[in-house]
Amino acid sequence: MKIGLRHIRYFLVLAEDLNFRRASEHLHISQPALTRTIQHLEAELQVTLFDRSQNFVRLTDAGRAFREGGQRVLNGVEATIDLTRRVSIGEAGALRVGYTDFAIADALPELLKQFHQRHPGITVRPHHGVTAAQLQQLRDDKLDIGFVTGPVRQPGFRSRVVQTDRPICIVPEGHRLASRSSVELADLAEEDFVHGPTEAWAHFYDYLFPHCRKAGFQPRIVQEAFNSVGILGLVSCGMGITILTESIYDFATGGLVPLPISDIDDVMVTEAVWASENLRLPTQHFVDFLEQSDSHRLQGAQRLK
Repeated sequence: MKIGLRHIRYFLVLAEDLNFRRASEHLHISQPALTRTIQHLEAELQVTLFDRSQNFVRLTDAGRAFREGGQRVLNGVEATIDLTRRVSIGEAGALRVGYTDFAIADALPELLKQFHQRHPGITVRPHHGVTAAQLQQLRDDKLDIGFVTGPVRQPGFRSRVVQTDRPICIVPEGHRLASRSSVELADLAEEDFVHGPTEAWAHFYDYLFPHCRKAGFQPRIVQEAFNSVGILGLVSCGMGITILTESIYDFATGGLVPLPISDIDDVMVTEAVWASENLRLPTQHFVDFLEQSDSHRLQGAQRLK
C-alpha cells in the first residue's frame, strides 16, 4: 500500500474545507493535482472517502474514520520530529541520577526542582544507591550523575560539592547519654553501634572511623541496616547508638535523641559526580546548571542548638 504523509495531509485539508478549490489553494497546489491525490488514496484504501456532487463535498463514514486516524498519525509524526530535534540539543531525554540517603535528605530535592524548572523537557530518573555502587554504575554508563559521599578522587570522574553536613550522635530515649547537651567521641567508646554494612557504607566510614581512632576506639557495630531509616529504627528499639548527620535526623521518628559531637570539627561532604568525558547532552546541561547556580551549595544547617 503506497500511502504517504502527503496523502494524509492533503486529505485532512480537504476534509476541513470540503471544497477542492479552497483546499488546493491552502495547499498551494493545483486543483487537478489534489483530485488525483485523493483518487489515489481512495484507490489504495479501496474505499470512498468523499461524497462528491456539483453542489457539495462531504465525508463518508469511512472518510470520517480516516480523518480521526489520519490526524493522530500526523500529530504523532509532528511530535516525533519535535522530540527528535529537542533531544539533539539536549532539551529532551532522560537524566539518570543516583543518590545516597544523605543527599536525598538535604540538597538533592531542591536541586532537582530547580533543574526541572530550567529544563522541563528532561525527565529525571532517580536511583538510590550507596557511593561505591553509584561510582560503578557511572563507569558502566548506567548512571549520568551520582550524588555520593565525598571526596571522590578516583580517575575518570569530575565532581562538585553540593552539600556539607555535621555528624551527630543519635541515641534512644532513656539512654545514659540522652540528657547530655553534647558528647565527645570518647564518651561513645564502650557503646554498641548500629550502622550500615561495612562494604556498602565504606565511603562514610572513611570519613567517620579516623575520628573514632583518634579518640582511641573503633566503633563496635552489633547491628546493621542497609539504609538510614533502618538504622534509626534499630536505634529507637534500643539496639545501640549511631552516628549519622543532622540532615538524616530531620527525618527521624520519635524515640530518638540527637547529640552534637563537640570534638569533630570538620563536616561530611556530599558531591555530585559525573564522568570526565563523553557526556550526554542532558548530563552536560545538569553540570552547567550546577556550575552556574549559587543555590546548589546548601551548607549543612546548624539544626542543633
